[in-house]
Amino acid sequence: MNTKAICLWSGPRNVSTALMYSFAQHPGVRVVDEPLYGHYLRVTGTEHPGRDEVLETMNSDGNAVMKELIAAQRRQPQPRIFLKSMAHHLVELDHGFLSEFDNVLLVRDPREMLPSLVVRLPNARLADTGLEQQWRLFQELTASGRPPAVLDARELLLDPAGVLGQLCDRVGIRFHPSMLSWPSGPRPEDGVWAPYWYYAVHRSSGFAPYRPKTGFPVGLKPLLAECAPWYERLFEHAIRALTYGAAR
Repeated sequence: MNTKAICLWSGPRNVSTALMYSFAQHPGVRVVDEPLYGHYLRVTGTEHPGRDEVLETMNSDGNAVMKELIAAQRRQPQPRIFLKSMAHHLVELDHGFLSEFDNVLLVRDPREMLPSLVVRLPNARLADTGLEQQWRLFQELTASGRPPAVLDARELLLDPAGVLGQLCDRVGIRFHPSMLSWPSGPRPEDGVWAPYWYYAVHRSSGFAPYRPKTGFPVGLKPLLAECAPWYERLFEHAIRALTYGAAR
C-alpha cells in the first residue's frame, strides 16, 4: 500500500485550486493548501496580495513545515495527504524531502496563463510562473529515479475523468467519480490568501469545460517568449486526455 503524501508542484493560475478541491472529494485523501507560501514570502521578500496576513498566520520555516507534514503522514498513513504547492515556493530548501512524496507537476500553456497572472501580478516575471523551476524539478526527480507525473491544465479540462484516472493510477489511489464535482464556495482548507486568488473557483462546482482563449496582449509577448520553451519541454511528458482524439 502506498502511504506517501502526494505533492503537487504547480504554477499560479493553472487550475491548481480546482485540482485541490477535486482531491478533497476523495474519501481517502485530505488536502493542504500551499504550505510553503509563508516560507517563500519570507525568503524572497516578494510583495503579494495579503502578504502580511500570510506571514502572520503561517509557519515560514519551510524545512520545518515539510518535516512536520512528512511526520504527520507517517503517524497516520491514511488518509493520504495531498499538498497543493507552488514550484516557485521551493527556494532555499533542502530538497531531500522530495523523496518522501509522490510528486506531480501541473503546467499550463503560458498563452492562457499569463493574461490571468498579470491581473494580480502586473509586473510578473518568468520566476513568478514557476515554469523554469518545474523543469529543473522534473530533471532532478527523473535523474533520481523518481520521475514526477506531469499534468497539463488544458488536457485536464478536456477530459477530467480520463486524466484524473491516469494520475490516480500513477500515485497509487483509486479514482472516484466524486472527484469531478464539489460544493461551490470556500473550503475550510483554503489559505488566508483565498480572497485574493480563489474568487473564480469559489463560483465553480466542478472542472469548467475547456475553452480556448482568443487574442493575446502584445505587451506580454516578451514574457511569453521566455516562458514558452520551458512549457513545451514539460508538455512533452504530460498525461494526455483520452476522449477527444488528436485535435487540440
